[in-house]
Amino acid sequence: MQNRPGIFGMGAIWAALFAVFASVWLMAGPALAQDEAAPVPAEAASASEAPAEEAAVPAFPAGLDDLGMDFEELQLRLLPLTVEQLTALADTWQGIVQQQTQAVVEATIASRNGDGDPKEEALDKIVELTDLRGQGFTRYSAVIDNLEKKGGDAAAVAAFRTYRTAIAVEEKQRADWRTLTKMSANWIVSPDGGLKVAKGAIVLLVVLAGLTLVARVARVYARRVFSRVPDLSKLLQAFLAMVVYWVTIAVGLMVALSALGVDISPLFAVVGGASFIIAFAMQDTLGNLAAGLMIMFNRPFDEGDYITAGGTSGTVRSVSVVSTTVTTPDNQVIVIPNSKVWGDVITNTTASEVRRVDMVFGIGYNDSIEEAQTVLEEVVNAHPAVLKDPAPVIRVGALADSSVNFIVRPWSRSEDYWTLLWDLNRSVKEAFDARGISIPFPQTDMHLKVDQGIMIPATGIVSAATGDHGRGTPQGGADISQGDDSNSEDESSQS
Repeated sequence: MQNRPGIFGMGAIWAALFAVFASVWLMAGPALAQDEAAPVPAEAASASEAPAEEAAVPAFPAGLDDLGMDFEELQLRLLPLTVEQLTALADTWQGIVQQQTQAVVEATIASRNGDGDPKEEALDKIVELTDLRGQGFTRYSAVIDNLEKKGGDAAAVAAFRTYRTAIAVEEKQRADWRTLTKMSANWIVSPDGGLKVAKGAIVLLVVLAGLTLVARVARVYARRVFSRVPDLSKLLQAFLAMVVYWVTIAVGLMVALSALGVDISPLFAVVGGASFIIAFAMQDTLGNLAAGLMIMFNRPFDEGDYITAGGTSGTVRSVSVVSTTVTTPDNQVIVIPNSKVWGDVITNTTASEVRRVDMVFGIGYNDSIEEAQTVLEEVVNAHPAVLKDPAPVIRVGALADSSVNFIVRPWSRSEDYWTLLWDLNRSVKEAFDARGISIPFPQTDMHLKVDQGIMIPATGIVSAATGDHGRGTPQGGADISQGDDSNSEDESSQS
């Protein structure tokens, strides 16, 4: 500690006497309260009337206002200080940077008083003083940051920071280009300037690369762990693994930034303040996010299932927090927002292990129902994909307009559904053809009633005489207008 002038030694003595008097006063408070008229000792009166500046002592530990102290050591020594001590230290450092700024201003004015451009020596002097003042501003800012974190007066903190910002902005605006160039070049090669930033950037890139690798390993390990949990869908496993991936990166990045000396607490304040705006602007995305979480936890389908949802059918490829990706049978990839999937009817075709194949086969009314029943049973039971339990159902389902319809409903495994459907359609047709059983198709019998004297034009009709506009009978045909037909010709020939 530096030696103080004699007046401060006297101030310390007076402070000690005042402290003793205060202790006696606190212990004898009740007695003094009862005897208000008791005279105040002359020594106490003289102590209370002592000038405040004589009793003043540094409000913070000595040496914290020394520019020669290492910056890391200063940051450590700031930790135990109270708000009052930090406020006093901030005032002290403000006075220091004020003197340093005054020196920079004087050097700048001196460099401009000469004729022509400033000399190199003058510019070097300005840059040197600016660098020195930069070290002072660094310590000044560290004290202000600690004061703010410990609940210091917001107005005082804002005033301290405004003082620094105003000096930096005004000084840069009023500096000439040669000075700015010199300062920029000096900052780039400075250990506390450009080199420090470059080192931090390199370290940050290395950390990001390492975090990405670690996060991928963590995701793979988490996926293996989640796959062993019973009743946990693949979609939820993928989602939880993704959460592990991003949490690993986020936590590692925050630790890395803190290690580099970057204060990340303002980032949380910014995110918290902007959360309402972000939520309003991304309400549709947040709706998809909520729907995606509902899909993952309720598990209406899983990866590899064939579903119909949102007006689209396909095999589920993946589900993210905002969308569901499906692949159609013709290999189209369709991305559906989760809000449309969850807000619509979801049909999961492959959710069950077995499915029923519903088919209808028709026979003619002249065909034997017993024989058709036998053929259908033989064909269905002969197919290896048909399950014995549940047993297939083969019954006459309806008497349609043109056919007698059989319903054929065998059961198969879900993966054999389409194979069984296509095979049975072919096998039944071949079996019906082999047994002479017809498969009717819709047809209409048309009965024509022709009045006397009206001729019906038809393809191949040849006119009986020229100029009759095409009316007549075909060659060798019966004249239906006169009532002859093939039967009358037969009768006349027999007679």
